[in-house]
Amino acid sequence: MPKTSHRTGLFTESVIREMTRISDRYNAVNLSQGFPDFDPPEELIQAAKQALDDGYHQYAVTWGAPAFRKALAKKQSKWTGLDIDPEKHMVVTCGSTEAMMVSMMTACNPGDKVIIFSPFYENYSADTILTGAVPLYVEMHPPDFGFDPDELRKKFEEGARALILCNPSNPTGKVFSESELRVIADLAREFDAFVITDEVYEHIVYDPYRHLYISSFPDMFDRVISCGSLSKTYSITGWRLGYVIASSRVIDQARKIHDFLTVGAAAPLQQAAVTALELPDSYYRSLKESYTRKKTCFLSYLDKIGLPYTDPQGAYYVLVDFSDFDIKDDTAFCKWLIEEIGVAGVPGSSFFQRPVNHLVRFHFAKQEETLIAAGEKLLKLKSIV
Repeated sequence: MPKTSHRTGLFTESVIREMTRISDRYNAVNLSQGFPDFDPPEELIQAAKQALDDGYHQYAVTWGAPAFRKALAKKQSKWTGLDIDPEKHMVVTCGSTEAMMVSMMTACNPGDKVIIFSPFYENYSADTILTGAVPLYVEMHPPDFGFDPDELRKKFEEGARALILCNPSNPTGKVFSESELRVIADLAREFDAFVITDEVYEHIVYDPYRHLYISSFPDMFDRVISCGSLSKTYSITGWRLGYVIASSRVIDQARKIHDFLTVGAAAPLQQAAVTALELPDSYYRSLKESYTRKKTCFLSYLDKIGLPYTDPQGAYYVLVDFSDFDIKDDTAFCKWLIEEIGVAGVPGSSFFQRPVNHLVRFHFAKQEETLIAAGEKLLKLKSIV
């Protein structure tokens, strides 16, 4: 029998998705994989139905339906302050997962070095392997998950071709400050490197923090490859609508890679999503208020139990410390939580480059009644701590 490629032995299947499968088996409250249990805006659902009735059943333009790109360019130009051209500066992808892969393959050659902040979303390490790149990890330090500028400089001095920036961050909920982004931008310019951003949580940021787009910093648009998605902002993770925004010289190459990876994103869903992209500013205020309530609800249960955690500044994840429990292996602890407590989380070790086995990531993108149900189950831990 012929052997499969070497790269397939360098990473595992997603730990996050594995926890969902185990959760389903035990009918636990799934706070592992980050998808909502509530519907998107009603007008968006109706727009999807209308798109099917209107006959959008065949391929759209490979790099994105014109109406979708026009609406997206208008929205992102408003939020970033950049003049984004829908014809020159974007390619629509099958979710931000493809957007990241397209960006990596556009920016990096096999053997190139890529900086990844740790902890990190698990896809990033797999992306480097699939691209043939070499990851260079820079530690982020709790409780605010800041980084050492000198350590970052050393990684650039090692010849880094690109840096991956998840902002707001999964799994920490960190929102990078203006001063931190300036450090990153200055080093990227100095060492002539790309910054590949993952900004899918751009509209889920809690007061007093605010999201800043590093692509809008002086002289950065030509070296930033921005990856985004409609999944989190509009609660449509299953629609798989993402995008890459960059300068025309980058997008010209990214479109070729996207074309041969997936051909294009779903045509009727792109047409429907124009409705989402044209929602008024009040939608984004309501989104922030809604997630602030969800965060407050879930964290209140962690406070009642007495579990230490890092208060997220953005996104909808929280890292919880279970050091006080007898189970010292985070994967075993997560499986025990599912089987005995009825709540699913993700082992923290799947997000770190160094051995870290005392954390669990929960997400709170759920209806408040779901979070209350999960919280009531987790209260059983109080008698065990």
